[in-house]
Amino acid sequence: MKQAEIFMAFLRVGLLGYGGGPSSIPLVQREAVEKYGWLNDDEFADILAIGNTLPGPIATKMAGYIGYRVSGITGMLNAIVASVLPTVILMIFLLVSLSSFRELTWVQGMTHGVLPVVAVMLGALTWGFVQKSTSDLGGLPAILLIIASVILIQWAGLHPAILIGILIIFVLVKPVKSEDNEKAGDNG
Repeated sequence: MKQAEIFMAFLRVGLLGYGGGPSSIPLVQREAVEKYGWLNDDEFADILAIGNTLPGPIATKMAGYIGYRVSGITGMLNAIVASVLPTVILMIFLLVSLSSFRELTWVQGMTHGVLPVVAVMLGALTWGFVQKSTSDLGGLPAILLIIASVILIQWAGLHPAILIGILIIFVLVKPVKSEDNEKAGDNG
């Protein structure tokens, strides 16, 4: 049953993730966190951050990791096949079918009509991450980090993976405050 759930979850992501990896992220989040509860929001954010630092399509990396976490090697292969298969089949079908119709207005309208929906999905996911970061870091530090990230990525042209890597290294080497040690001691 678990393999069927993994396959259907990532098949839906593969079928509905119009526009590539970034548009698939909210779909993966809905399936893995909200529908099946395989991850919580923190774990999903961690996977997304680490996945963005690695090369390759984000949806496939996330599918592979989540499938492995839920059901080992079989789950990983199942999730990857389910997320990639619809794209491969649809690409072959659409490229063969629509290549002769690409100049028609309804074909162009179909492509342009989906973009606002993808933008709303990404906006909702972004807002969720903003809320989570302000609750974890506090309002001012989160806002400053968001502004600095926008400046470095959009205006300075820094690759997001480099920024994420720098932040991961910073968190790993920064000294731990005494109150953090007390919290860690309480949890241990």
